[in-house]
Amino acid sequence: MPAPEPATGELRVRIAFSAINPGDTKKRGDWLGSAMPFARVVPHSDGSGVIDAVGEGVDAARVGERVWVYGAQSYRPFGTAAEFTVVPADQAVALPDAVSDELGACLGIPGITAHRAVFADGSVRGKTVLVHGVLGAVSSLAAQLGRRDGATVIGTVRRSDDLVRVGSSVADHVVALDGADPAQAVRDLAPAGVDRIVEVAFSANVDLDAAVAAEHAVIAAYGTRDGRPDFPFWPMLFANLTVRLLGSDDFPAEAKRQAARSLTAAAADGELCVPIGEPFALDRIAQAHERVEAGARERVLVALASAD
Repeated sequence: MPAPEPATGELRVRIAFSAINPGDTKKRGDWLGSAMPFARVVPHSDGSGVIDAVGEGVDAARVGERVWVYGAQSYRPFGTAAEFTVVPADQAVALPDAVSDELGACLGIPGITAHRAVFADGSVRGKTVLVHGVLGAVSSLAAQLGRRDGATVIGTVRRSDDLVRVGSSVADHVVALDGADPAQAVRDLAPAGVDRIVEVAFSANVDLDAAVAAEHAVIAAYGTRDGRPDFPFWPMLFANLTVRLLGSDDFPAEAKRQAARSLTAAAADGELCVPIGEPFALDRIAQAHERVEAGARERVLVALASAD
C-alpha cells in the first residue's frame, strides 16, 4: 500500500511498535454483531514511533519527534499495524527521552481508560480506591495512577495464587476473590468503605461492590461478563452510589488530552510499570492476536520494520 498522506490537522507517524488490545481482536471477530466499518481496515489503535510528515495547520517542527499514538483506528480505517499511520495531531503525544518506545506503545487505550476510571469524578487524594483485576492492562495502570495521586489502593485478583504477582508499586493491599469472604476482607482494609471502584467485571462483582462502597461512592465500569447485569438496586440507591460506564472511543476530547498528559508525566517519572512480552514481527501478527485471545499476562506488541 502507498504511504498515507496527512490531511489538514493531521500528521504521519513512522511506527516502531504497535500494541494490541483485546478490543482489536474483538473488532476482527465481529464482536456484538458489529460489521466491518470500512472496506479495508489496518488494525490497532495504539503505537509509538516518529513523526515524519505533517499536514496543513500542524507545526512542521514536530517532524522527527518521538511520539506515542492513541485512537488511530477509532472511527478510522488505518491503525498502527503498518509502517505508517496518520492521526489527528492531538493523538500523537510527545514521548520523553526517558520513556521507551515499547512502553509508549502501551499507554493508549488502556491508559486513557484507566485515567478516566480513576479521575472522571475528581482527585482521589486521601481516598480509598478498589481496583478489580489489578493484573490487567487497564486496572494495573488505574491502580498506579491512583497511588500517584495519593490514594490508598486495594487491588483484587481472581485467584489466591495470583496474590504474589502484584507488585508493591501497583497496590497497597490485594484481595483474592476466591477467598472465603472477599467483601469482608475489603471491609477489614477499609472500614468506612471505598470511595471509588474501578470495575472490569461489573456483573460478576456488583454485589461485592455494593457491600464495600462508602456513601456516595462511584463504580467506574469498563467491562462486564453478562451484557444485561442484575444489581442490588435498593442498597445501591440508599448509599447514593454512582455507576459510571466507560466507552473509551467516546470520552470527551479534553479528558483524553488530560489523560495523555498525566500518563506521559507518570511514565517520564518512572512511575508506570507495564509487563511487556517479546514483540512479534509484523508477519506474525496472526500469532500475536492469538496470544491476546489466549489471555496474555503481558502486553503484546508488534514490531515494525522501521524499529530495526
